[in-house]
Amino acid sequence: MMNQDHVLHASQDDEMESLVLHDDNSNGNGIGNDSSGNVQKPSQSPKSAFNSFLDPPSYAEAIFTSFDSNGHDQTLEQSTRSGTGSGSRSESDCMQISVSDPQEEQELTNSLVPGGSSYHTYLITTRTDKSEFGVRRRFREVVTLSERLSEAYRGYVIPVRPEKSSVERKVMQKEEFVEQRRVALEKYLRKLGSHPVIGKSEELRLFLEVQGKLPLMRTTDVASRMLDGAVRLPRQLFGSESVAVDLNDVAQPARSGRDLLRIFKELKQSVTNDWSAAKPLVVEEDREFMEKKDKLMEFEQQLSSVSQQAESLVKFQQDMGETMGELGLAFVKLTKFESEEAEFESQRVRAADMKNVATAAVKASRLYRELNTQTIKHLDKLHEYLGTMLAINNAFSDRSSALLTVQTLSSELASLHSRIEKLEVAASRIFGGDKTRTRKIEELKEAVRVTESAKICADREYERIKENNRSELERIDKERQSDFQSMLRGFVVNQAGYAEKMAAVWEKLAEETSTYSRNNS
Repeated sequence: MMNQDHVLHASQDDEMESLVLHDDNSNGNGIGNDSSGNVQKPSQSPKSAFNSFLDPPSYAEAIFTSFDSNGHDQTLEQSTRSGTGSGSRSESDCMQISVSDPQEEQELTNSLVPGGSSYHTYLITTRTDKSEFGVRRRFREVVTLSERLSEAYRGYVIPVRPEKSSVERKVMQKEEFVEQRRVALEKYLRKLGSHPVIGKSEELRLFLEVQGKLPLMRTTDVASRMLDGAVRLPRQLFGSESVAVDLNDVAQPARSGRDLLRIFKELKQSVTNDWSAAKPLVVEEDREFMEKKDKLMEFEQQLSSVSQQAESLVKFQQDMGETMGELGLAFVKLTKFESEEAEFESQRVRAADMKNVATAAVKASRLYRELNTQTIKHLDKLHEYLGTMLAINNAFSDRSSALLTVQTLSSELASLHSRIEKLEVAASRIFGGDKTRTRKIEELKEAVRVTESAKICADREYERIKENNRSELERIDKERQSDFQSMLRGFVVNQAGYAEKMAAVWEKLAEETSTYSRNNS
């Protein structure tokens, strides 16, 4: 949502170099803190004529101690981690994951062109209370982990992995793209680690601990699954393969592609649900869930609106900081002119006053930049929750998919029973029975038996996903209360603190220029 690298840009001449503001330990213009914490004097550059008539402004008074070093409410976080807060996290909070040291490696292919294909690996370091370990992974392995978690933990609100961003990779510098991906991967893995269920999963443990190639079964690509399903489809249609749903696959989404006939049936069922006036045999009856789902959709819209306004606020504060910096530079140039051309004492007094204005403007510029950094740290939580809403929608999709499978199997059973009934009536009209119809009836009864078993499995999967949805919504509601309370408290305190600091800068300037008021009166 927000770029934390808001830097004050201006002209590149010697005067501006003396006023440039830094984000590191330096307070700007070569002023920094030594090992004892004392403010060091700015270095005088012989190349700059500016230093000969105007000492660079000190930024020491512009430094404001933010809400805390992480931009969060420490008291609230301690309460949360100890379990006394309303949004207590799991034990996996003790696990700290970092992603660093990207390295480019060559793809091992049969290509005759050297260096034709390459990729980056990242060092993923995990620290716990008891141990520390690291592995190297490439982005493809992160995709495999994400797919495996989606299959194994249906109904859970699983953090959404970073996109492949192939377009950005073409338009961005390689170093910039790699760093952006590193940051995104670190944030993603930390979210997985903080999840009360995913954080303790075997899949994540293997990904973080086992050296070498990722020991997770890679999901077969879509093309291969569809090809496999296309080969099976004629046998299913012409009866050489059972048309009943495979019990081993029934708990998985139909979109896996291995059973095209099932996909067609579920597609037909979904169209029937949308267009038919008849009520499906199985429907979503959890009214409380439906009400929560509607409220979450409304919350997502409001969240998107607030997020956009937060971006506007950050842009405004950035513009104010840049404008203040440019104003300070303009007064510096004006001071230089007055000093060089001064013939009377009044001109020298004006030059000294304009120097004070330049100093105040630069201090205000620095404060706006620091305030913007803190604003981003707090209000970026809004953007994070937009990602959470996407993960919630994915969990709801798991529920809808499972319900569709149950509806399809219920319709299939009703169709099988109807066909059996018609065949039995037709066979009863023939003296001595009809062996062909009798054999077909037995085949259909076997299909009913298998489909009923499949429906039992589908019902269990559906109920399991419903329970996962319920527990996840409760967890997120508690975490949202804690996160938003921390976000708002930190945002308000920082806004108030920096406003006081800025007011002090201008009040000091007002005192320094108070002689004008007395002279005018």
